[in-house]
Amino acid sequence: MPQEPKRRHSRQRKGKRRASITLSLERTVKCSNCGSPFLSHSVCKNCGFYKDKQVLNLKKNEKSS
Repeated sequence: MPQEPKRRHSRQRKGKRRASITLSLERTVKCSNCGSPFLSHSVCKNCGFYKDKQVLNLKKNEKSS
């Protein structure tokens, strides 16, 4: 049978262990073409550029009244 802990761990010890478990923010960079923030190593969703080259042809959705 597996061994069981002899004593329970204190709240302080549990807190120290869990202190390093955090959520990190996504790293964004500014687009060199339009200046909007986007995730690095991906195509800009606003203008369709990647590494100063046009990769996607994005058409603006304009409402015709």
